[in-house]
Amino acid sequence: MTAKTLLVTGASGGLGTAVLQRLGRDYRCVALIHSHPLPGVESITDPDQLQGEVFGIVHLAGGFTAGSSPDDFARMMEMNLMSAVRTIEPLRKRIEAGGRIVAVSSIASLSRPAGLAAYTAAKAALNAYIEVLAKELRPRRITANALLPSALATPAMLQSTEPLVPLEHIAETIAFLLREAAASISGQLLSLTA
Repeated sequence: MTAKTLLVTGASGGLGTAVLQRLGRDYRCVALIHSHPLPGVESITDPDQLQGEVFGIVHLAGGFTAGSSPDDFARMMEMNLMSAVRTIEPLRKRIEAGGRIVAVSSIASLSRPAGLAAYTAAKAALNAYIEVLAKELRPRRITANALLPSALATPAMLQSTEPLVPLEHIAETIAFLLREAAASISGQLLSLTA
């Protein structure tokens, strides 16, 4: 039986590596890459290059800044919201019935800490987009959910003194949301804390 196809964005980051390792056991994972291809990973540079139906989209791509200038807002919206829109919208009609969309957002979109206005606004916009998608895609039994982790245990964060969410926990949660057992979970903003 042919493995179902997942398109994964942000696959070259620390979280992406953990997610590809986990999901690669059960799915054909295709990485959407805007720079250099990943060794040993099937990669494309544009969603339209993906052939045939797709079972799901796992959106890990994003960015962070503590700034709040107009340029910071524009950059955060591009990296955290528009990267999702530019991936999902060209493919939404080709997601098979019963398919899945999972996006990684941030707990900051709910807690809204001081000093992170641009980042928080962009992640909150991503949440809203996912919630609307869930309603629009419900007739085709396609689920859409967002994970809202606190700080992740990526290589860049390992020196931090704050509690970190293990990358494997994110990967396993995504794997669960892709399963048939999660077919009734949609439009949810799921917080994950260390």
